[in-house]
Amino acid sequence: MAKKSKRYTEAAALIENGKLYSAEEAIELVKKTSNVKFDASVDVAFNLGLDVRQADQQLRGAVVLPHGTGKTKKVLVVAEGEKAQEAKDAGADIVAGKEILEDIKKGWLDFEVMIATPNMMAELGKLGRILGPKGLMPNPKTGTVTMDVAKAVQETKAGKVTYRTDKEGNVHLPIGRVSFEDAKLVENFNTIYDLIVRLKPTSAKGTYIKNIAVSSTMGPAIKVQTTK
Repeated sequence: MAKKSKRYTEAAALIENGKLYSAEEAIELVKKTSNVKFDASVDVAFNLGLDVRQADQQLRGAVVLPHGTGKTKKVLVVAEGEKAQEAKDAGADIVAGKEILEDIKKGWLDFEVMIATPNMMAELGKLGRILGPKGLMPNPKTGTVTMDVAKAVQETKAGKVTYRTDKEGNVHLPIGRVSFEDAKLVENFNTIYDLIVRLKPTSAKGTYIKNIAVSSTMGPAIKVQTTK
C-alpha cells in the first residue's frame, strides 16, 4: 500500500472521523484539505443501494451544472449539411462527416465529447469497441445523439456532465474547482443531489443513498449528510 504524503496526512487530520458534514461544511472543508499546488477538481461520489444487474436500476444520463465544472471540453460533432453548420455556429471544436470515422479507426481520439445526428449512428456503431470503453460513444440518454446539435454543443460547453452507475452502484461526478466560490460549488452539488433523488428507481429496495463523499484531486474524502 502506498504511503500517504505528509500533506495528505495533515489534510486528513482536519476531518473529524465518523462525522457527516452538511454540504456547506463539506465544501468549506474540501478547500482546506486540498493539498496540491494546482487548481484541483472537486468531485462528488454517491454510493447507492441499487442492484445494477437489473436494467431499470442502472442510472445513466447527463445534467447541466449551473456553474459548470471549470473545464471546457473539446467537442467533436459528426453531422452533415445544415446540421454541420449549426454545430460550427454553436462553437463545436471539430465538425466532420463520415470521413472522420476512418481517422478514429486508425487511433485518432483528440476530443472529449462526441455528438452525432441519428443518421450517423449506423456507421458510428461499428466503432463501439474503440469508443465504448473510453466513454466516447454518443448516446441518446446523455443527449449526444440528437438533431438539435446546437443545443447539445452549447450545453456541453456550458458544463454538462454525464453520469452512469458503475458495477458497485456508485455515481461519480465533478462539481467544479477548488477556486470556485463556496456557494457555486454547493449549488452544483445540490443540483446533482436533487437529480439523484429524483432518479430513484421504483424497484430499488432498502436504503437508496448509502453514502455521499466529496473530495478534491488527491485529497481526502469528506462524508456528507444524505439529507440536506
